[in-house]
Amino acid sequence: MVSITRVRTLGGSLAVTLPRELVKEKGLKEDEMVEIEVKKHKENFFGVIKEVGSFVRKDRMEDRE
Repeated sequence: MVSITRVRTLGGSLAVTLPRELVKEKGLKEDEMVEIEVKKHKENFFGVIKEVGSFVRKDRMEDRE
């Protein structure tokens, strides 16, 4: 399971929380050792709104009255 979460400050360290679903799926308990792979999440919204097509000349502001 892939999970996206926020990094937060906890004292002088940074911490992340694990979502409940992930904890249940993996059967995690407090004080267990886990291996974590860290990647920065890219917020790319390209293609999110499928109904919006490419801009055309009529979409330009200078063409509006």
